[in-house]
Amino acid sequence: MAVSAPSVFLLNVTGQIETGRFIGGDNLHFNYCFTCGQDWEVILGLEECVSQTACRSDDERQVFVWNFPIDITFKSTNPFGWPQIVISIYGTDFFGNVVIMGYTACHVPITPGTHTRRLTTFVPESASTVQKLMSWLTGRRPEFLDPKLIAQGKGREVTRVRSQGEITATFNVMMKDFAKLGYDCGVSAKIPYLGAPVHPPKSITVPREGQSDA
Repeated sequence: MAVSAPSVFLLNVTGQIETGRFIGGDNLHFNYCFTCGQDWEVILGLEECVSQTACRSDDERQVFVWNFPIDITFKSTNPFGWPQIVISIYGTDFFGNVVIMGYTACHVPITPGTHTRRLTTFVPESASTVQKLMSWLTGRRPEFLDPKLIAQGKGREVTRVRSQGEITATFNVMMKDFAKLGYDCGVSAKIPYLGAPVHPPKSITVPREGQSDA
C-alpha cells in the first residue's frame, strides 16, 4: 500500500527565556507572544504567556533570572512568514509604577538543534522634552499598543527608541517533513555530545618462538 506524501511540515520549538540585564528598575516580568505568516498555524503549545516576577540578583552579575519555558508547535505549507517571538518586559520604577522596561524580538532559528540568543532590548522615546518630563512625572512611559509591531518593518523608521538591556534565550528546534516537501533545513547548529571517543586498543605483538619480547 503506497504511503501518501505529506502536505504540511511541522516546526517544534522548546527552550526557555533564561536571564536578563537591565539598567534601573526591579521586580521584572515579561510577556511573550509568537507572530507568523498567514500560512502558519499553532497546533500545540502556548502562543502567548506571562512570566513570573524576578528580582535583581545580589551578586556582582546583577541579573534577573526567569528560566521560563517555551513550548510550541507550528504547521505550515510555506516557510514565508517564519515565526518570530516578541518579548515585552515590565518592571517598577522609582515611584513604584509598573512601566515598560524593554521590547525585543527575533526569528525562531531556521536550523534544527540548540541555539542560544542574546537579544538587545529597547524602549520607545518621547518625541519632545516636554513629553519626556510629563511621562516622568506621571509614571506613564511611551509604549506600543500592539507589541507585535516590533516584528514588522512597516512604520519602524519613524519610531524613536533607545537601548535598555538584554535578554538571553535558548531555543531547541525540531523539524519534520521539510526535506520531503523540498526544503533544505540545513545542519544542526550544535552537535549533541555523544560521550568521549572510544580509542581502539593498542596492538599487542606476540614474540615468535626463540625471540625475546624485549
